[in-house]
Amino acid sequence: MTDAPFTHQVADDPVELGFDTGAIADLIARAQREIDEGHVPSCQLAFARHGKLALWVTLGDAAPESRYVIFSSTKPVVASAVWILMGEGAIDVTRRVAEIIPEFAANGKDVITIEQVMLHTSGFPAAPFEPLEWDDREKRLARFASWRCNWEPGTRYEYHATSAHWVLAELIERSSGADFRDFVRNRVLEPLGLAGLQVGVPVGQQGDINDLVATGSHATPDELEAVLGIRELPVTEVTTEALLRFNQPAVRAVGVPGAGGVSTAADIALYYQALMHDPVGIWKPEVLLGATSTVRNSFPDYMGVPANRTRGLIVKGDDERAPVRGMGRTVSPRTFGHNGAGGQIAWGDPETGLSFCSLTNGIDEHELRQWRRGAAISNRAGNCLG
Repeated sequence: MTDAPFTHQVADDPVELGFDTGAIADLIARAQREIDEGHVPSCQLAFARHGKLALWVTLGDAAPESRYVIFSSTKPVVASAVWILMGEGAIDVTRRVAEIIPEFAANGKDVITIEQVMLHTSGFPAAPFEPLEWDDREKRLARFASWRCNWEPGTRYEYHATSAHWVLAELIERSSGADFRDFVRNRVLEPLGLAGLQVGVPVGQQGDINDLVATGSHATPDELEAVLGIRELPVTEVTTEALLRFNQPAVRAVGVPGAGGVSTAADIALYYQALMHDPVGIWKPEVLLGATSTVRNSFPDYMGVPANRTRGLIVKGDDERAPVRGMGRTVSPRTFGHNGAGGQIAWGDPETGLSFCSLTNGIDEHELRQWRRGAAISNRAGNCLG
């Protein structure tokens, strides 16, 4: 195996990597304010550039270098395993899923392509799947067969919080012959030296994971209407109760492929360095470039914001709605990433070479405050280069 390209040694002087220490101090102060006001119990921040860490700090009630559940920031990690198989010719995303998983074809799903699954246009956004059923093959296939489409595949977009990535996990397994968690670890994370980033954490290795804590209360209908023009948010599977299930050791061990990854902020920041530079040649260059830059889904979400999705990531873009895609206002339009529930932030900007991650174990139920916090932190992070 090629020696891992990344170390977790933080640069002695971030200025040498082009950072503004005053701007970093402002970012840290803004994150600390959320802890001091009781909105989250802890957070962890990390920057990387030129393949090196410039910052890795933990604030609040958490041990240094401890880990967090990263929720949907898991999605690009699992998608990157599909990119490997695409480059090797083992997966052709224009093929129908049912050609590889025949059990999936029931109830009109036989027309769904792999690419539609990756773009969240496949039509089964809220398909149910209990995490602990994953390792029971009979139950897993029965779930796939039972799912129904809410619309004609490929004609609209709705975020598939977990369902699409259960399908991607099965596609990885059938195309590679390996457990999807093993494939992600052996082909992506170990070559990069990112041992803290795991999809599926054995129970005996969970001692450094910060438990999730719910705080605050939901925004009122009047608050929502004043900001968003709607009095209620769509009902989804992403509830506080569902998120807190990731405190359960058995659920963490499953490695829910769309939401169950665990990591330090440093490992995520370095992972995005790998997506920008691929230092050990994990992905075929044209496949990686397409995954990090080519928008293939611009359908609007429930707020009318174009999705700007690639085969696994979100690109910020330069339209008027770009700042609400989770990467803030201060990074370039080419910035790509994927945030997670609870306020997890993860992105890389190929224009500047900057990558950033912010993780927390606070589930702030006030949706507007959580979104504002994320915007404030991303905006400050993008300003941290000198």
